[in-house]
Amino acid sequence: MKTEYFETFDGTELALHREGEGKPVVLLHGLFSSSHMNWIKWGHAARLAEAGFEAIMLDFRVHGDSASPTDPAAYPAGVLVRDVAALIDHLGVFDHEYDLVGFSLGARTSIHACAAGVLAPRRLVACGMGVAGLAEWEKRSAFFKRVIDEFDTIERGDPAYLSRQFLKSQGVDRVAARLLLNAFENLDPAMLSNIHVPTLVLCGENDQDNGSAEELARLLPDARYQTVPGGHLDSATKPELGAAIVEYLQAE
Repeated sequence: MKTEYFETFDGTELALHREGEGKPVVLLHGLFSSSHMNWIKWGHAARLAEAGFEAIMLDFRVHGDSASPTDPAAYPAGVLVRDVAALIDHLGVFDHEYDLVGFSLGARTSIHACAAGVLAPRRLVACGMGVAGLAEWEKRSAFFKRVIDEFDTIERGDPAYLSRQFLKSQGVDRVAARLLLNAFENLDPAMLSNIHVPTLVLCGENDQDNGSAEELARLLPDARYQTVPGGHLDSATKPELGAAIVEYLQAE
């Protein structure tokens, strides 16, 4: 495992973690999480490395070891898509020379980028994402803004309590996080028809946090739907998630 840093399009310093040697797989983590929490801690990066891939894991701005600017100018619309495009340029890989895997926010970012023609991976794996998480972002955003705004008063038993505890455990800068939430835009489901990349839509069997993943798979031109154990908060901890990713990326 090695960590390096690079400057993205606006000069913000982002962290990049790499494990293994072989075909590049870019992995994007979930909201308020990190590469360590989503991909390293539970062995998914190691599994990819053992299968002959290089796991290339970006910490989004405001997450993990990346910078957390508090200047509103650092959060233009679509900022994360621009950051991932800058990462691909930094890596020096070309279209269809890498695979792209995202969990929750990472899946949302990946789908936005592919639908807009910004990224063109060989294969795409979208984990923990459904149509509502793409097309009805305001609802999810309102939930997370409440977690931030009422952080010190949310008590056990509140539906937001687990998210509050997770945010606290990750040490996320709440000022920067709220600015980032405003940079996300809805995706018109009609744009999903632009994504001709072979795609695995992978979701916890009890995960409905971002709407129907099965519906998302139906709307994509070349996708299949698969479940793994768990809900939205724990499916990333299951070995079945990493195994499903490796199996799909290895398939001819």
